Amino acid sequence: MKHVSILALRDATMSCIDSSYQIFNRVNTFLNYQGRPSFYKVEIVGISDVETLDSGLYRINVTNTIDKIAKTDMVVIPLLCGDFSQAMEKNKGYADWMLKQHQQGAEIVSLCVGSFFLAFTGLLDNRRCAIHWAAKNDFTLMFPRVQAIDDTIITDENGVYTCGGGYSYLNLLLYIIEKHLGRELSVLASKMFEIDIERKSQQPFIIFVGQKRHGDADVLKAQEYIENHSGDQLSVDHLCKTLHLGRRNFERRFKKGTGNSVMEYLQRVRVEFAKKQLESSRKTIQEIIYDVGYNDINAFRKVFKKHTNISPLEYRRKYT
Repeated sequence: MKHVSILALRDATMSCIDSSYQIFNRVNTFLNYQGRPSFYKVEIVGISDVETLDSGLYRINVTNTIDKIAKTDMVVIPLLCGDFSQAMEKNKGYADWMLKQHQQGAEIVSLCVGSFFLAFTGLLDNRRCAIHWAAKNDFTLMFPRVQAIDDTIITDENGVYTCGGGYSYLNLLLYIIEKHLGRELSVLASKMFEIDIERKSQQPFIIFVGQKRHGDADVLKAQEYIENHSGDQLSVDHLCKTLHLGRRNFERRFKKGTGNSVMEYLQRVRVEFAKKQLESSRKTIQEIIYDVGYNDINAFRKVFKKHTNISPLEYRRKYT
């Protein structure tokens, strides 16, 4: 039997704690129906007997406290809400215990922005971490030694698991179940809880917001110019001439500040503009493509699919 410790972190969301508890216990029920023994022993654990969640909205009676658990097999870190810096400070009492459990071989499962606390412990240093696209900029600034990824839902780094997206933790739980008990049981859980097991990417959901907290005034001017002229025939030379900057130095500074090359940034701004048009306007797809500065329809379709993982037509059907 695998012992699972779901942390009742202060300022965590109640929904993901309860969902994790229910899903792992229901898997035991599925196994029992098949005449097999339960696989998970699930506990909600805290520092004290009663913990406050979701910025004081809930109080929960935990099933155990960390001082009484010498060894666990899996630690589940729930989503955090509110100010991440404050949440990490409130929960630092869990850090040493969690590090000890990891050293003893425990798997660490971080649900969405619970990864802020996981990164705070140092366990994500030099590892990949799936982070919600809206939190990536803040996460990267706080934890530069972590490779933040916003285009995939799940990362698996030798027993340290992360996921990006508020409810994508359900897909991570299915992934964990599959690793422990096989594909058949994971598919059964997917069907019983009606979770789309094939959801792998955050890309269709991303709203591109450029990183602007880099402190480089020239780069910020370039970003604003691109965003205000996304339908123009822009080039790097045109930007440099307009802003009176040397190309080589400008490109280096732009990449350092935003995480994108100039042309990548322009592509993402154009794709974001096209997405809004596809959602709300009556224009044809061809008209929208011309509006964002492309004359080659097929070239833009390739760029659009690169950043959203679906075609413009599929996007319109999904979000119109």
